Amino acid sequence: MKKAKDIITSNSVVRAVMALAILLTLIAVALVVSRFFTKGTSFIDGEEKSLVLVESGDTLSGLLLAQGFTHNDVSQIASVLKKDAEITSLRADNDKIEFIRSGAEEPVSKIVVIPSPWRQVELTCNDSGEWQCKTIEIERDTRAVYRSGEILDGDSFYLAGMRAGIPAGILAEVYDLLAFEMDFERDVRAGQKFSVLYEENFSGGEKIDNGRVLAVEFEALRGNVKMYRFKKADGKSGYYDENGNGAIKSLKRTPINNARVTSSFSNSRKHPVLGYTRAHKGVDFRASTGTPIPAAGAGRVVARSYNRGHGNYVKIRHNGSYETLYAHMSRFAKGVVVGSTVKQGQTIGYVGSTGLSTGPHLHYEIIKDGKHVNPMTVKLPAISNLGSADKKKFIEYRKVLDEGMEKLAQHPDWFIQI
Repeated sequence: MKKAKDIITSNSVVRAVMALAILLTLIAVALVVSRFFTKGTSFIDGEEKSLVLVESGDTLSGLLLAQGFTHNDVSQIASVLKKDAEITSLRADNDKIEFIRSGAEEPVSKIVVIPSPWRQVELTCNDSGEWQCKTIEIERDTRAVYRSGEILDGDSFYLAGMRAGIPAGILAEVYDLLAFEMDFERDVRAGQKFSVLYEENFSGGEKIDNGRVLAVEFEALRGNVKMYRFKKADGKSGYYDENGNGAIKSLKRTPINNARVTSSFSNSRKHPVLGYTRAHKGVDFRASTGTPIPAAGAGRVVARSYNRGHGNYVKIRHNGSYETLYAHMSRFAKGVVVGSTVKQGQTIGYVGSTGLSTGPHLHYEIIKDGKHVNPMTVKLPAISNLGSADKKKFIEYRKVLDEGMEKLAQHPDWFIQI
């Protein structure tokens, strides 16, 4: 048996390093081949098609050079995509690129950039060596499906909705719609029923994604809430109640969806810090520190400051009658300053426990004509109602939609072709 010092010679070290280098090269080549060909390569009608999913760090030039294109080709293709298809960059884990060859050893004859399931951009090179592109819009097979459920004891609306088979994204949209009329902490009770009509988009018989919420119904404590999506004559769409009145209010009752109410509006409440009784002019919503606080409605910031009671707070004026106030923030959102305008749903700050507070929460106030009102009970103004001509068409449309939902309720596996 040789000693260790006799085995490790200069020649053996060189051979080992060379072997390791060859092995690493083979692994790298295998990975490249695996990514660009094995996983996404198919052979159809004599053509080889290689589909590549854009990953983090990928660039158009890098992907094209890996397929054998020259730097001149890369420059031309990038210019054509920017000019004729308005594509300036690739999005990781979203965009796809298909490379098509007439044979395994042939150069790429066509490039297909796929930025969405409903749009493709095809690039080809003419006889003069110039790259050209055309955009193809993929026709959607849109179907309206109906799902209904019931709140069980101990349920949240989210759990009941998931049990009913409603996708999470659709539930989030329904939350936003119903938040104009409901307080999900106080208005949800066992035995309440709800239903949602929404779109599913198909292509080639395969479901691609969900579309828009078309109708919502919920048996709320304050009465049955119904909302319908309708496109007006001017092409703008909105949500309306059974009578064609705007269902989207100018303010939300609950800025933070699904947040638990810990203290209600009251004219006489014992203050948890001060220890004596005084009016509580808003509603407190429990949420963890750092939770984004969205503006309950569009408006202009009229106060962004700190005081002993509210801590960090923001006040927004929405019109001549309404203002809202958000208190105890841990910090303000970037760009939210006095005088700035905000959109409904825009983050204006983050939940905290500044000022006179015993724990992280949002204190939310609505002031109407200078007087504090209860956010849970005040009648909120709609953004817009339908005009007489649109309302007449809406009533006819609503009747058709109601009849369709009645049939779908009896046959849950059916759908309405749109």
